[in-house]
Amino acid sequence: MAQWHIAQLNVGRTVALPGESALAGFMARLDEINALAEASPGFVWRLQNDSGNATDIRVSDDPYFLVNLSVWASVEALFEFVYRTVHTQVMARRREWFEQPAEAYQVLWWVPAGHVPTVQEALERLAHLRLHGPTPKAFTFKSRYPQPDEGGGPQDMYPEPYCIGWN
Repeated sequence: MAQWHIAQLNVGRTVALPGESALAGFMARLDEINALAEASPGFVWRLQNDSGNATDIRVSDDPYFLVNLSVWASVEALFEFVYRTVHTQVMARRREWFEQPAEAYQVLWWVPAGHVPTVQEALERLAHLRLHGPTPKAFTFKSRYPQPDEGGGPQDMYPEPYCIGWN
């Protein structure tokens, strides 16, 4: 049994509230993408409420601020879902639905297998990445650190350029 899983958080500030027409295209794809994630090899867990998504989970006073938090069996399984499925079609359109971030909006970190991270824990990892850059505590696909018991430095997983940049 694996000792470590990979947790990921991505955040964004939407251009409208989830019920407004400006987000209709995004909201229309949520159930499909969430189902795809759950059916993907290596999927372990994702943050959701009774509606089946996380768009109405408030983690700040800002109603436009959304979080996506999940856990995967391996960083390779997460990478495959993010960059090698129809999920990329949604990511490629994020400029329509989300404001351009001024700082890092996605973070990865290793968790002991069976651990379910809290939103607060995830936001702390993102804050660490923003303050210190990629480290073994908080990193990205472009600077992925190995599992804590493996040692070694960061490796670039070469995410799709059209999905990672905002220019």
